[in-house]
Amino acid sequence: MLYYIFNLLQDSGIPGIRLIDYITFRSGASFVLALFIALVFGRKIIDRLRRMQVGEIVRDLGIQGENSKKGTPTMGGIIIIISILIPCLLLGNLSNVYMILMIIATIWLGILGFLDDYLKLKRHNKDGMKGKFKIVGQLGLGLIVGLTMWFSPDIVVRQNMEVKTGDTTETVVTYKPENVKSPETTIPFVKNNNFNYQWLTKWCGPHAVTAGWIVFVLITILAVMATSNGANLTDGVDGLCAGCSAIIGVALLIMAYLGGHVIYASYLNILYIPESSELVVFMAAFIGALIGFLWYNANPAQVFMGDTGSLTIGGIIAVFAILTRKELLLPILCGIFFVEDLSVMAQVTYYKYTRKRYGTPRRIFKCTPLHHHFQKSASDCTDALLRRPFNPVPEQKLVVRFWIVGILLAAITFVTLKIR
Repeated sequence: MLYYIFNLLQDSGIPGIRLIDYITFRSGASFVLALFIALVFGRKIIDRLRRMQVGEIVRDLGIQGENSKKGTPTMGGIIIIISILIPCLLLGNLSNVYMILMIIATIWLGILGFLDDYLKLKRHNKDGMKGKFKIVGQLGLGLIVGLTMWFSPDIVVRQNMEVKTGDTTETVVTYKPENVKSPETTIPFVKNNNFNYQWLTKWCGPHAVTAGWIVFVLITILAVMATSNGANLTDGVDGLCAGCSAIIGVALLIMAYLGGHVIYASYLNILYIPESSELVVFMAAFIGALIGFLWYNANPAQVFMGDTGSLTIGGIIAVFAILTRKELLLPILCGIFFVEDLSVMAQVTYYKYTRKRYGTPRRIFKCTPLHHHFQKSASDCTDALLRRPFNPVPEQKLVVRFWIVGILLAAITFVTLKIR
């Protein structure tokens, strides 16, 4: 709302009134405001959750210190959601389609996660919303985002190309003069860093364009589901999911700023996405909200984000990457989330296979999701194929090490854009 008020006062002569036109100013203000809301109002929300006896239900996994977390207020994702939405509504351009989609994604998955947490608390166990309903909710968001990107005339790209200068062999990156509707994205290790989903559907002949967009929508759905569930599984240790997500958010913010600025985009030789720089304002609020939440979520946690937070965080990251045409970089950038996903799938598959084949079930990891593997003692899991480390890793050390891996993956993601 402030964005529109300041625009109405552009000719008033008030000093500094034109700062609202600068993405950097609004992004900085968005970050500070989100951090302030999370820090100040977060305490009030935690106290309110405690009075309502909204306590975490802890499943006994045989991990030292886990039972001490029982009763800690959950649904703290409300803090994150409020801290994101208020700065965006105040400082964002609400006529920008990218900002609209990010707000929709935040509210959509926030409601989905809230319902899951509510059912857990109502039933007094960890069995909340059935998995199929979560999938339907995530699938619905993926369809909304994918179809909007397909049909909205405001979502376009400017394709990059290399041209030689004069008679020399030196090349410079420039952009085609017109904006186009195209299911193109950024891919690492490839010259020009472009990949068009229509290349996969050339065999469809005259329907290749439509088929290419259908593939894009399917990839969008898959990215939303995988990243949202990955963040949900990662949220099992104090500060782990919030810290890793903040690191990912910083990387995505930089990519959005570069991709929305024609000069910086040409340096990286990536697609230029007109009007997408508005996403920087959103991501700045996202990072500020997570850092503010970490103030209360760091070990020992005073509040847990619950599915209200984790499902929303993962969905935001996925939708943001899709809008900036970086969804194919997610397996690297969100490597921790996807490894957590894969560890659970591998464990369940191997457990069922060995039970059917040998009559005695066996496990690959000591415990899943993967971060719990490092918290268990090898002496308690003699049937696990992977028993190292033999002694449990202290929770604080485990979280910091995962953060370091997250920083490394973010750096590698940027490096891949320059390796061709």
